[in-house]
Amino acid sequence: MNLTYEVIHDDQIECCRVICNELMTYQKSKATITPELFDDMNFETRLLPSVKNATHNYTIIVKDGDEVIAYVYSNISPKEAYSNDFATFFDLSTVRGDHVGCLSQFYIRDGYRQYGIGSKLFNMSMEWLKTFPDVEDDFIFVSNGNDNALEFYQRKGFIISHDILDGFITVLRNK
Repeated sequence: MNLTYEVIHDDQIECCRVICNELMTYQKSKATITPELFDDMNFETRLLPSVKNATHNYTIIVKDGDEVIAYVYSNISPKEAYSNDFATFFDLSTVRGDHVGCLSQFYIRDGYRQYGIGSKLFNMSMEWLKTFPDVEDDFIFVSNGNDNALEFYQRKGFIISHDILDGFITVLRNK
């Protein structure tokens, strides 16, 4: 393995198309509650709108040679962005400011897990989120059936806040 980590700018987000679509397929394969909701989720409907609507974006890709094998996308967004036609992700009154931090998408291709890539990407994202001292509330949304991700985030100090969409998504937040 020849792994490199690269922070990319928003205008380079196209390089995440394949890996983002793999994430959506992976989430659907794990889901036990309404997996068909993932049928319309892809790079065009999830990542692009998030990048466009966020106040600040932070995307890191991991390459093995020239191939993108992992990525994490985090953002700072107005808290109102998390109340939309799809769902209300948290009680807006519980947020202590106008913006929230979110580790929004995180995926490591099979065969590359268990090498510390996840911890490194997570730590880089958390360090970036900390550069916004006026943002006190950070969230992570885990799709149902992805128990490994849920346990990973809990080991990293996030706590389960609640479920939404009848258990389709588990909402975690920083303490």
